[in-house]
Amino acid sequence: MPSIDMNIKKALQQAIKKEYEIELELDKIVIEKPKNKNQGDLSSNCAMQLTRQVRKNPREIATTIVNALDLNGLSVSNVDIAGPGFINFTLEKDSFSKVIAEILEKKEEYGTQSPNGIKVNLEYVSANPTGSLHLGHARGAAWGDSCSRIMKKAGYDVTREYYVNDAGNQITNLALSLNARYRQAHGLDFEIGKDGYMGKDLEEKGFELARLYPDAYLEINDENLLFFRKEGIKFELDKIKKDLLRYRVDFDVWSSEQTIRDCGYVDNALKILEDKGHIYYHEGAMWFKTTEFGDDKDRVLRKQDGSYTYLVPDIAYHNNKYQRGFDILVDFFGADHHGYISRLKASMEALGNNPDHLFVDIIQMVRLVSNGEEVKMSKRLGNATTINELIDRVGVDAARYFFVQRALDSHLDFDIELATKKSNDNPVYYAQYAHARMCSIQRQAQDIEIATSFELLKDEKEIELMKTLQDFNKVIVDSAKTRQVHKMCHYIQNLASKFHSFYNACKVVDKNNLELSGQRLALVKATQIVLANALGCIGVEAVESM
Repeated sequence: MPSIDMNIKKALQQAIKKEYEIELELDKIVIEKPKNKNQGDLSSNCAMQLTRQVRKNPREIATTIVNALDLNGLSVSNVDIAGPGFINFTLEKDSFSKVIAEILEKKEEYGTQSPNGIKVNLEYVSANPTGSLHLGHARGAAWGDSCSRIMKKAGYDVTREYYVNDAGNQITNLALSLNARYRQAHGLDFEIGKDGYMGKDLEEKGFELARLYPDAYLEINDENLLFFRKEGIKFELDKIKKDLLRYRVDFDVWSSEQTIRDCGYVDNALKILEDKGHIYYHEGAMWFKTTEFGDDKDRVLRKQDGSYTYLVPDIAYHNNKYQRGFDILVDFFGADHHGYISRLKASMEALGNNPDHLFVDIIQMVRLVSNGEEVKMSKRLGNATTINELIDRVGVDAARYFFVQRALDSHLDFDIELATKKSNDNPVYYAQYAHARMCSIQRQAQDIEIATSFELLKDEKEIELMKTLQDFNKVIVDSAKTRQVHKMCHYIQNLASKFHSFYNACKVVDKNNLELSGQRLALVKATQIVLANALGCIGVEAVESM
């Protein structure tokens, strides 16, 4: 069922086309709530948007649009013009209660939009398989996974992808570190080196391999290092996958950098760039003319020693994603990759792909704080707190919620004390408590029949709650389009707040007025369904008791 907002948008679009022969895109027509409740339920500034094209006073434009509006089926009782040209809509009282029946019918499918045919690739986390995931990865994982859930609900065809950097110097250092631990287990000389990996779990893996393969790989040669390379990657990647599943994060595709290299994608991409004249050679190195595409300087692709820079496999990998037929590619990168965006887009344009289909969202830094002071919780090297350590301390729900409640491009202080607090100051507790209370009300009123008509729901708090339930569709669509996951958290807090206001003002279970109780119970049930749906969009559990 199209939302009231969407129906009004379509009516405005038709009126504008009829009077001015201008086809304004639905996405460009803004419908929002007026700041002043006395100015109606919904408002649009479309008349002011048209001022430059129509070359008339916006109030005059608004008057023309209003006179041309077809109000049939819009559930609108009144339309008026305010201020410089806002068109305000007052809805019929029963238009709000219609949402209850829709929610009770659709249940968990409420808010789910029709498929839009847009194929989206979301790549996030993509940490090197050389150690445990830390706080920065935790924020990206929670955000990327929540974004995928919301976009799927909004009708997008989403593929969740993890790019495994299983080639290059870091993996070589991993293999050497594991080999060193293997030698240590045999009582032989070993050296980890300043670029090696000191983790206790890797030491245990080296000792395990020594028990499984005694004396088999003591000699340091290419063949034996390949063994430690494969074992090290599998060990670290299995650990990452296990940690992510505990964090309620999963992926559809795990892409390998080594496979990208082995399958010839790198050679193919470089050949295309060279054939198009975007490559030159200088002082024994291969250079890419990225300045032709807006970069501040040209970039080296192959160094004098014949090795590729890290940009090269990334170019081949992203070109492969375009070739797989995605309409939108989204990368979630750490803050240290900000300067990388221009050259990545430049490379896609040089290869003949549309760079406007590639979006890179930057994940800002995270600090763990307690009582206003930064803290470390790592039991290993003391320089990074892992996802598992954080979950052990605050739980999955709080970890995920706190990481997505603020915009991704904002620095985040993760307050441990607040995340574990059992009070309304904690936004996770506040939302989950609201859901648990809704479930408790329904359990207590099992002998009261839930109504199917809602004409008695006329209290201001009831209407405000129903309006907020209607907003869920809009929040889904908007959050998906902008990839602003934190908007869902704002909605969750607003819905919980509206419910608490309703509950405090309106007696739900009244044995002396079963008809009204049945209707209010229906409203409680509908609110509980939508709150559970919203929490599910960010991977947080909707608990039934606390």
